[in-house]
Amino acid sequence: MEQAEFNEAFRKRTKDVAVRIIQMYAKLPKTDELRIVGKQLIRSATSVAANYRAACRARSKAEFAAKMSIVVEEADETLFWMEILEETGLVSVEKLAELKKEATEILYVVSKARKNAL
Repeated sequence: MEQAEFNEAFRKRTKDVAVRIIQMYAKLPKTDELRIVGKQLIRSATSVAANYRAACRARSKAEFAAKMSIVVEEADETLFWMEILEETGLVSVEKLAELKKEATEILYVVSKARKNAL
């Protein structure tokens, strides 16, 4: 797979995760706790997708590395908020399992890409 094809597929993958998280949140009850943590989760997941997209349009290697650093931070934060939802019992482990698996894989890929860019 060429780099351009990979970038396009990965842009779609990060956006799909963000969309799935938004859709999951929309179906949950709106308690105060869930509203606060859920919105943080949505912010970080959408930031992963948006900043990866921006990284693909970077004008320099330094700009790419900087954007990928943001993507790594936001991907890790996304996992953090999912862990909080699980550990507080606000969302079942089963409901988050597939999203968590995908977010973990995304974090692995973007961490590796950032490391290679530095």
